[in-house]
Amino acid sequence: MTYEYRAPSLRLIDTATLLKQGAEARVYALDALLPSPSVYWPPSSTPSSSSTPAATPAILKYRFPKTYRHPALDASLTKTRLQFEARALSRCSRAGVTVPNVLWVDEPGGTLALERIDGWSVREVLGGGAEGEVEVGANDEIERDGTETPGQEQQESVVESEGLAALQAHGGVPALMTAVGAALARLHHTGIIHGDLTTSNMMVRMTPNGVAPYEIVLIDFGLASQATLPENYAVDLYVLERAFVSTHPASEGLYAGVLEAYGAGLGEKKWKPIETKLKEVRLRGRKRDMTG
Repeated sequence: MTYEYRAPSLRLIDTATLLKQGAEARVYALDALLPSPSVYWPPSSTPSSSSTPAATPAILKYRFPKTYRHPALDASLTKTRLQFEARALSRCSRAGVTVPNVLWVDEPGGTLALERIDGWSVREVLGGGAEGEVEVGANDEIERDGTETPGQEQQESVVESEGLAALQAHGGVPALMTAVGAALARLHHTGIIHGDLTTSNMMVRMTPNGVAPYEIVLIDFGLASQATLPENYAVDLYVLERAFVSTHPASEGLYAGVLEAYGAGLGEKKWKPIETKLKEVRLRGRKRDMTG
């Protein structure tokens, strides 16, 4: 009788809930890293804490095998990308960027275990709907009766949500955009670009005992890379700009608030060349849209 080795993380995935299916990975929610023990020895006079590592809720990111690639190449690419994502998250955390904590890395199993963030995505706060819902395209028409007053269009683009209601006492949407811009500035200060900046990849977590009432947590660093040129940062910002346009119609004013806070956090010396490149990237994007 032969025994086939199976990575520990794959056994955990069997008990987890699938949250998201992507081209490169599947994301699962796990209630606890380890099952609760049925026997305690020696007996303890104090109740067990729900904050122990075993009881910690986690997110499992599984880079599943790609059958269209040679197995050796696929294993090598998975290992490299897994290592870079874990290192990028650790580097960001050390630099003061709020990201999920890395709990462990299972290279043979192609799995990354991350801290589970309680809160709302910025997309949900801005009324873009829950994850997985159909997004409104940039060219989709929005019917209006022609009676809007100046500024009403942008006001209506943000639909009241549970997350937005929680933030209303703390500056509302303008303060949220400032927090997003500041978070991106801290990220780019590390020399790392996210690679897939969308409002779905930014979480709002309330911090009742913190200096600020809430914080922006950047998630999903699967496409992150090292930046060497101002254009690298500009492309990162342009990806987010397109995400705002497609998911949150009439949000130009909101994104302008993000850039204002980003520039202030980065400093004029570093922001100016990035701003110049961002204008060039926008122009190239418009030309592609026109020519198809």
